[in-house]
Amino acid sequence: MVQFNSDVAAAEALNDAYKRLKTEISKVVIGQEETVRLLLTAIFCQGHCLLVGVPGLAKTLLIQTIAGALDLSFNRIQFTPDLMPSDILGSETLDQERRFKFIKGPVFANIILADEINRTPPKTQSALLEAMQEYAVTIAGQKYPLDRPFFVLATQNPIEQEGTYPLPEAQLDRFMFNVFLDYPSYQSELDIVKSTTSDEKYQVQKVLSGDELLAFQHLVRRVPVVDNVVEYAVKLVHKTRPNTEMGSPDANTYLEWGAGPRASQALILAAKCNALLNGKYSPDIEDVRAVAYPIIRHRIVRNFKAEAEGITVDQLIKRLL
Repeated sequence: MVQFNSDVAAAEALNDAYKRLKTEISKVVIGQEETVRLLLTAIFCQGHCLLVGVPGLAKTLLIQTIAGALDLSFNRIQFTPDLMPSDILGSETLDQERRFKFIKGPVFANIILADEINRTPPKTQSALLEAMQEYAVTIAGQKYPLDRPFFVLATQNPIEQEGTYPLPEAQLDRFMFNVFLDYPSYQSELDIVKSTTSDEKYQVQKVLSGDELLAFQHLVRRVPVVDNVVEYAVKLVHKTRPNTEMGSPDANTYLEWGAGPRASQALILAAKCNALLNGKYSPDIEDVRAVAYPIIRHRIVRNFKAEAEGITVDQLIKRLL
């Protein structure tokens, strides 16, 4: 693993790598600065990320570009209604000597692009659960570890569209971030059209190696956090839980289920990384608030009253903050 003279030097190297990554990504992907920041935060935190948006917003292109800027192995899995778990994980086959041999599936890579993950039934979606949580795959009783770093970057079209399957809550909870992509601004779309309708090609340079990324992931976990910031994050998550001692009135009125402990863990990890990316050596409450929406929005379930009154998940999070 890459060694630095001190954690301060490592933090400065992380900040520099983040700026270089943004520069390389901006060669291909125009706009979407907030989405790029959250995706890179998830990667530095050793987390998985789910991108949600209508077709044509460059979700797949963005992930492919990030993969191109990292010196890591990359596989794309196109999720379709007939995709089977073995198409993701791999399967045992008979070799020439009639002995069983495990053929690894596309999940055995550092970066997995799970494209349109909600196009396949839950049976196949759940094939990623063990890989995302334990960084291993179990086939026929044999456990196969995955190379590190490992992260899943998934894209999803809105559930309301035809031919999609809602992701199970257990699957959603394993994604650190749920990022909504909105339509680009008028100026950004002008730049996109000019860039993509010309014959000019942009080459993305490799910025980070796997060893460097692993060193930065460990650095993020070593960032010190004062108790009041941890308490704020945990209290925020507790507020989302209806009919509990610390549940907020809004949660009691509008929520069926609240966020679990993974949300508290993700808030602190992401806040640590957000602080480093902004040149600070310890996170404050503002860093927690900066990452709260993408961490909490897919971990709370609205009830019928919220849907009937048109109360969105983001509106509820805003009230809780």
